[in-house]
Amino acid sequence: MSKEAYEQKKRERLKKKEEKKRKAKQEKIKSNLTTYISIALVLIVVVFGIYWLVDSSKPTGEDFSQKIEIMEESHIAPGSVLPEYNSNPPTSGPHYTQTAEAGYRTEEIEDQYIIHNLEHGDIWISYKPSVSSEVKEALKQFDHVKVIITPREANDMDIAIAAWGRLDKFNLENDELPVQRINDFIARYANQGPEKIPGKSQGI
Repeated sequence: MSKEAYEQKKRERLKKKEEKKRKAKQEKIKSNLTTYISIALVLIVVVFGIYWLVDSSKPTGEDFSQKIEIMEESHIAPGSVLPEYNSNPPTSGPHYTQTAEAGYRTEEIEDQYIIHNLEHGDIWISYKPSVSSEVKEALKQFDHVKVIITPREANDMDIAIAAWGRLDKFNLENDELPVQRINDFIARYANQGPEKIPGKSQGI
């Protein structure tokens, strides 16, 4: 083989090698670009999802609740002489040192335990025991980590929703729960107590 032919083959080999490297580099860039686009799309979906969740959890209806003046708070022992609270049910004031376990409860619980829950930012949904079994069942949909639901004979209306210093109460028509009204109250006032304790309240 002549020197000229050898050099020609050498040039061809180098050219093929460079072409192979160029294609490999292009494939790597293309692969990286695909990865970056995929990551960007996932981030967009995540951000949009978070935004949607936050936005959808915002209250959308009228606030029917009333602001209740905060009573002086103190810890009292069970069996103590109780003060006259300034709302029915109470939303602040003297209370027991222990909280009640949050969630849907079928037994009546002394107000003084649940006032402590309110101090920790819980929402208290109480209902007259005389409401229908359908209403009681429907109330279970509001069982949330920061919500306690109990029967309460002393209620002067069918349903009362209490937070620390806020109260909404109403009678029902045709056993229909105003779901949006209740959800809006929870969205507005959950975790708004003076002692913001994360997680589910435990206790009796």
